[in-house]
Amino acid sequence: MSRLILIPGLASDAVMWQAQLAALPAHHHPHVTDVHNRCTTIEAMAHALLAENDGELVLCGASMGGIVAMEAVRQAPQRIRGLALLGTNARPETDDIRKLREAAIVFFEQGRASEVLRANLPLAFHASRARDTTLTQTYLDFVLAAGAGQLVRQNRAIITRPDARLHLGAVRCPVLVVCGDSDQLTPQECSREIAALVPHAELVIVPECGHMLTMERPDIVNTTLMAWLRSLPPVAST
Repeated sequence: MSRLILIPGLASDAVMWQAQLAALPAHHHPHVTDVHNRCTTIEAMAHALLAENDGELVLCGASMGGIVAMEAVRQAPQRIRGLALLGTNARPETDDIRKLREAAIVFFEQGRASEVLRANLPLAFHASRARDTTLTQTYLDFVLAAGAGQLVRQNRAIITRPDARLHLGAVRCPVLVVCGDSDQLTPQECSREIAALVPHAELVIVPECGHMLTMERPDIVNTTLMAWLRSLPPVAST
């Protein structure tokens, strides 16, 4: 039986997957990895994920987690049984966004992470959830808990991420691409590009949803993810 690995986004943890963990059947053996907390590059994160989990894997990555998942399938395509990519981006960093990240890194190093994150909070969620203090505070709590060091290291890993578009055309496992219709951090065009590059990829756009779709619209995400998991080809007999 292949194992389902959930890969969090930047400075995120299992809390962002709590609605999925509660809904996913136990036979999928869902596990939230923390390789992003222990490695300094996307390539190293993917390598560690593969080294720490034996056999065939189904990878479900959100945001930076999706970037790690795409790198893992590049490193070991024969081991990936399925790939679910949520609110992510296959492109390398642009000069403009790199400058924004580097400016944020300076603030993180100065101990001003809360200031930066609160100012950018509207970018993470759909406008209809901007006043949902329980939701937004949960997000702020786990990102701030990651600490300045992780915010710096993971942003640097994102800055130097590889161009996944170069290998997506060679992916042969089933691929699910999901994006919020109002995602301001990884807009729809990023997900549409991935789906166009991967042969036979399935694309789902979640209505009234921003970047944190596992938390914002868990009902749709769970239904979509479980239907896709059921559609995966059976594990080959050995």
